[in-house]
Amino acid sequence: MKPTLFFIVFLFLFVGCKSKKNLNSSVIHSPKKELSTKEMQTWYQKDIVLDGIPGISVDKWYASNKKKPKSKNIIVAVIDTQIDLNHEDLKGKIWINNNEIPNNGIDDDHNGYVDDINGWNFKGTKNGGYLVWGNYDYTRIVREWEPLFKDKTKSQINNKDLYKYKEYNRALTKLEDENNFYKNWLKSLDHGVSVFPLVKDTLKYFFPKEDYTYNQLDSLYKKYKINDKRYRQRRDDNDTDLGALISYMIVNLEVGQKTLKDIKDQQTYLDSVVNKNINQNFNDRILIADNPNVLEKGYGNNFLNNKTEYQSVQEHSTKVSGVIAANRENNIGIKGIAQNVKIMPIPIIPVGDEQDKDIAMAIYYAVDNGAKIINMSFGKEFSLHKEWVEEAFKYAEKHDVLLVHCAGNNGFDIDKNPFYPNDSDFENFKEINSNFINVGSITHKLDSTFVSDFSNYGKHNVDLFAPGDEIYSTTTDNNYKFDSGTSFSGPMVSGTAALIWLYYPAFKATQVKQIITDSGTAYDLEVIVPGTKDKKIPFSELSKSGKVLNVYNAMLLAEKVSKEKE
Repeated sequence: MKPTLFFIVFLFLFVGCKSKKNLNSSVIHSPKKELSTKEMQTWYQKDIVLDGIPGISVDKWYASNKKKPKSKNIIVAVIDTQIDLNHEDLKGKIWINNNEIPNNGIDDDHNGYVDDINGWNFKGTKNGGYLVWGNYDYTRIVREWEPLFKDKTKSQINNKDLYKYKEYNRALTKLEDENNFYKNWLKSLDHGVSVFPLVKDTLKYFFPKEDYTYNQLDSLYKKYKINDKRYRQRRDDNDTDLGALISYMIVNLEVGQKTLKDIKDQQTYLDSVVNKNINQNFNDRILIADNPNVLEKGYGNNFLNNKTEYQSVQEHSTKVSGVIAANRENNIGIKGIAQNVKIMPIPIIPVGDEQDKDIAMAIYYAVDNGAKIINMSFGKEFSLHKEWVEEAFKYAEKHDVLLVHCAGNNGFDIDKNPFYPNDSDFENFKEINSNFINVGSITHKLDSTFVSDFSNYGKHNVDLFAPGDEIYSTTTDNNYKFDSGTSFSGPMVSGTAALIWLYYPAFKATQVKQIITDSGTAYDLEVIVPGTKDKKIPFSELSKSGKVLNVYNAMLLAEKVSKEKE
């Protein structure tokens, strides 16, 4: 079905919840195609009926709510990168462990972690630093399982090892492909660094002020790509003729590399990818000094925001936490979804893949220290010790803790391509846990591009969608910026779950999950399937619920279910 000028929005509510208050908002605005800068900063909080913007209707709920929360606060653990603890919009929003005496070098509360005042850094090193680089998990799998499976056929493998054998070969193929890709890319950058001065010098002939644009270079390339001897420059085996030099700078502008420093920075980054991420001989635990094969407490450190050379190490968690809990009452920056939230920062993310040991131990830490919701805005295609994570999920389920996970940014169907961590039995399409929500990303455009082109999807393994495209949030050093990814869709669900529990604390995690998924907004339109150019299917077919998170509807439904329980 092709979208019409006026989109029909169907609100499917669990147990038939359609109050008069909801039905009074009967005018459906024409969806806005272009948003102002101010609208872009807040689009995800808007309402399709009131504003013509397919947000999560959080502003609508706050405008109508007259009640006060029953709980003073709720703890949301953010398992992520390091965080800017001093951000102006997160002041007073960080969890404090009142059972621990600061900086006395003693585990006062006997939880296994010394001086964990605000959380724990499972990527902390023995010397008080942060482990920035880590292997990809397919690298770890090949290193660990190669002695078992190298050069063996399936007929030589015991049935109990068939899963590992299959994963080993999948990981080996991935590692070989990535090795070829990144090493060739690095080689081209090495050449780029050497040829850059010649490019700049040559282009000065045409642009003395070096004020050229992409379009100007493109026109110059088309004009002189033929063998014009008047302008033909030094041709040699390094392909430094005029056409090649112009083309080189065009490519640089396309990828945002305008200066030699930009290229050298990319070169340094790729060198680390080759020599650390995909290097089987790189030991990414040596500085932590733990045993990676044993689940244990105490490794890491309590430094949650020490600076590194990569600002992204702090940016990601700061952005995620802002979506959930940025101060709604200080009239600066942004407004988080829920006001009475305490963020428990638990860093585990390196530049590379998270280790399953860290994921599991972070979940145990969060549950044991009072978190009610665990936000996990990370993911990977392989899992070396998925059984550890599954056991931690069960532990969270037993203690009635909700797990919220981003569906991932690979643009593929995670019913067919596993994405970890997850709660799925992929062979039988069964959920292993009842307390896990997986969230995909939408844009603000109610057309065929409604689903973000990067978002993973899955009729069985994605529960619902939430805004994740061009989200404006807190970032380091008291700044704010836009970013995109399912990393921001998950926190919107986490914030909504926190809001529900603040007002209706008697609910179980399974009830909160059902309320969130059942109360979403269902949009009747066809969308381009992520990872394809133009293949379209109904939006409802890309997730289990077929819906988009709606805070207003969720709170109405929570109220109705709560009254029915009384």
